[in-house]
Amino acid sequence: IAPGPRSYTTLRDEAVKLFNSLQQLELEQDPVPLMQGILQTCLDLPPLVDEIYCQLVKQTTEPPAPGGQGDLHYWQLLTCMSCTFLPSPPVLRFLRFHLDRTESRFPTSEMAKYACFIREALGKTKGRECVPSLEEILVLMRRQEMICTVHCPGAPACSVAISSHTTAEEVRGRVARELVSRLGLSQSPNIFALYEQSRRREQPVGSTTLLADVLTRFE
Repeated sequence: IAPGPRSYTTLRDEAVKLFNSLQQLELEQDPVPLMQGILQTCLDLPPLVDEIYCQLVKQTTEPPAPGGQGDLHYWQLLTCMSCTFLPSPPVLRFLRFHLDRTESRFPTSEMAKYACFIREALGKTKGRECVPSLEEILVLMRRQEMICTVHCPGAPACSVAISSHTTAEEVRGRVARELVSRLGLSQSPNIFALYEQSRRREQPVGSTTLLADVLTRFE
């Protein structure tokens, strides 16, 4: 199997590699690049999404050190997974049961906070074009939002807080309201659009595009 820009072997072999990566994740001091690699493999090989969800539920059930660094690394990857992929309905039911059980057993713990965040994310996730950027993974590990800078002609740049689920339409609406106020354009018939600009290209961003995917392409 060789989808996308990477070269892969069989699904079985890739599943074994992902399992080994999960084992390594527990000991990593900087888990972010490894997390992004796991997410990329899941994006390129969708049949492995359920496998990783099941492995992460297993790793976060009865861990040797609940709330320890290794355990939290698994919860952080599970958080990133929940903002990127939806599992199949049977796995989703299994996952929701695991989240409920964790919150019930450890109600004031970091694990419970991740479980709550993951449940909310699963209600919004519809699939991604790109895996989270390194910056997005870092903010997801802290259960926070990213700050996106929108450069506006004739006005200072606007800083907008976005999540993994924020669309271009939502950001355009926020920026437009601020520009109308700053520039006194309440009677203007003009409309606003968001553009993605790099050294090689400039193009409008579709209204349903996730801003987090745009930021990953820049990375």
